[in-house]
Amino acid sequence: MAEQAKQDAPPQDKKKLFIIIGAAVALLAILGGVAVFALGGNKGEKKGETAKVEEKKAEGGHGEGGHGESKGGEGAGSTIYPLEPFVVNIYDGQELRYLKIKVEFELANAQAKADLDGKVAPLRDAVLVLLTTKTMQEIQDLQGKNLLREQILSAVGKISAGKVTKVYFTDFVVQ
Repeated sequence: MAEQAKQDAPPQDKKKLFIIIGAAVALLAILGGVAVFALGGNKGEKKGETAKVEEKKAEGGHGEGGHGESKGGEGAGSTIYPLEPFVVNIYDGQELRYLKIKVEFELANAQAKADLDGKVAPLRDAVLVLLTTKTMQEIQDLQGKNLLREQILSAVGKISAGKVTKVYFTDFVVQ
């Protein structure tokens, strides 16, 4: 009887081994599929975004981050002048945080755009210096954001000679 038990043991061990190997292969296949889907999905979105930017450039636009006319909204027909996003450190009382903000200006007229094209560095400097003086407590609520908007308008008004009429935040992230 002991001999029969020894003969039965190897086939059961082999079954368990095949089950374990099969489960491991299936798990790797699933993980591989998820990875390909996740990475492949992001590449497709990036390609679509690139195609949109290239399409805008081909149509005579400036693509992302360029300077152009607004497409409706509150200031329909007015000229919107976007600046590249700002990323600055702000103090939170206990630690430093990052503020990412995208600012766009509404201009008094379309001719003001040409004037601002030559003043991008002073405009960005004025906004950057102002942003770095802010704390988390100052910008976390609506009142603080509106005050920041007014301060930016005042700072750029000195550089643009009043050609900027409004300031819009199109991206505002604190991390």
